Amino acid sequence: MDLRNIAIIAHVDHGKTTLVDELLKQSGAFRENQAVAERAMDSNDLERERGITILAKATSVEWKGTRINIVDTPGHADFGGEVERILSMVDGVVLLVDAAEGPMPQTKFVTSKALALGLRPIVVLNKVDKPDAEPDRALDEVFDLFANLGADDDQLDFPHLYASGRSGWADPELDGPRKDLHALFELIVNHVPKPRQIAHQDEDFRMLATTLGSDPFIGRLLTGRVESGKLKVGATVQAISRVGQKIEQFRVSKILAFRGLAQSEIDEAVAGDIVSLAGMTKATVSDTIAALAVETPLPAQPIDPPTITVTFGINDSPLAGRDGKKVQSRVIRERLMKEAESNVAIKVADTPGGEAFEVSGRGELQMGVLIENMRREGFELSISRPQVIMREEDGQMMEPVEEVTIDVDDDYSGVVIEKITGTRKGELVEMKPAGVGKTRIVAHVPSRGLIGYHGEFLTDTRGTGVLNRVFHGWTPHKGPIPGRRAGVLISMEDGEAVAYALWNLEERGKMFIEPQDKVYQGMIIGEHSRDNDLEVNPLKGKKLTNVRASGSDEAVRLTPVTRMSLEQAIAYINDDELVEVTPNAIRLRKRHLDPHERKRAAKAAG
Repeated sequence: MDLRNIAIIAHVDHGKTTLVDELLKQSGAFRENQAVAERAMDSNDLERERGITILAKATSVEWKGTRINIVDTPGHADFGGEVERILSMVDGVVLLVDAAEGPMPQTKFVTSKALALGLRPIVVLNKVDKPDAEPDRALDEVFDLFANLGADDDQLDFPHLYASGRSGWADPELDGPRKDLHALFELIVNHVPKPRQIAHQDEDFRMLATTLGSDPFIGRLLTGRVESGKLKVGATVQAISRVGQKIEQFRVSKILAFRGLAQSEIDEAVAGDIVSLAGMTKATVSDTIAALAVETPLPAQPIDPPTITVTFGINDSPLAGRDGKKVQSRVIRERLMKEAESNVAIKVADTPGGEAFEVSGRGELQMGVLIENMRREGFELSISRPQVIMREEDGQMMEPVEEVTIDVDDDYSGVVIEKITGTRKGELVEMKPAGVGKTRIVAHVPSRGLIGYHGEFLTDTRGTGVLNRVFHGWTPHKGPIPGRRAGVLISMEDGEAVAYALWNLEERGKMFIEPQDKVYQGMIIGEHSRDNDLEVNPLKGKKLTNVRASGSDEAVRLTPVTRMSLEQAIAYINDDELVEVTPNAIRLRKRHLDPHERKRAAKAAG
């Protein structure tokens, strides 16, 4: 059977997973009466809840005698560690662009990787049936983007289609019949080259492992594209690391190929196909699986370095162990090491005491997803404020800078520019009208300046602004950037919060807790209206007498509290504070400092 391998690239929410749903339906991958969930490729709970693709996944469809392996790539730059490896498995890319928004930062990030590998893109302008769609402008912006990224003449001469993924059609002309996706299938078959590996079927078997998964019955599963040769079930192969070290020999117990949404067992893997192998115990991502006669590994794609680090520790608060079952540092360490093994964008290191672990990654969202998965698995953790990773070049301290693209109503553009270029030390790169009363702002902002900014940005723009960010490069250190200005309200007692006490504290600031919430000494229960921290008593009830006072005994009416999401809480805290994460609660608290640390902190604060 003829074979094509493609990846689909798109920014968050540009309709990539919905389009893959339609490709699967129209190719006959599902039975007519088969019940299929919407966004079938988003297989885990977090992907469905957040509407984003976190893990790269493969599927395959058959079209007129050609099998097309499709890889759904993450749209968010925080999960870019997946993308860099995935693109080495494919021979072409479909770039999906929202006809209203045009190419966005994450599109730029992944597209630059694809163009550098020499892949020839197909451009699909999606959502052209929306009232604010401007497909011609979006197409011009895609061409300019390719030119700026150094595309060659073949890559600039790209074919394009107009489409609506939700309605299930794609046409070469904007006013086409709008019936189905046949034009896209035909273009993939005719434009994307056959895998060059097919010509190497007679050589020794070699495969580069690009993703690691696990199955409760089969064990570890390594997925990749077969670069040369053939492999049968039961054959003995070896794993070679990127630097040429031989890791292990193992017998291949199963070979799985992608058929629709499921993986089916096959007897033989051939060059060019994307398959998963089972049977190994140590081999991992970026290793080469090869026949015993092979000595040299396949070149693996370098991975962009992590930009932030977060300290994961045990939960040592007075409420520790009430919710979660996994609370020991040993168990937390095992889980983090398992994550680092399958996700090469994450690095884990022990701290000197051994009770906490420094986890480095691409961004707050990636860390938030990892912590959210762990709390759902029953872990209790304490999390520090994210710190940006610096590096030294020629004796000068360098810090990471991100390209921020903001779409905001014209009325709010002034306050946004003031915040990102003033206190957060950003540089304005471009500002232009984006139509319908909107302004597009592009700026280069230090990663430090963006920690904790998203919540403030949504407040400043009344929830109407859209902010996207992607790693841009390194710049000389820009000096101190002020953090949160407001102080916090700290509980001085242990127990359950009382409505009367919280009502009296409302004039001091906004509350994070409700009546009957458990509190303890050192727990942060609200934000102070001034810039200093204040210890308060949330347990103080009303003094009762046997005399009724007219007008003073009405029911207490409390202002609704601010409940933070996990990412908001991590971005909100200062360096001397922690987020306590359990399966059922997210609490903020002051870090426990011994007297010497307290003195040092006070001295540092001046």
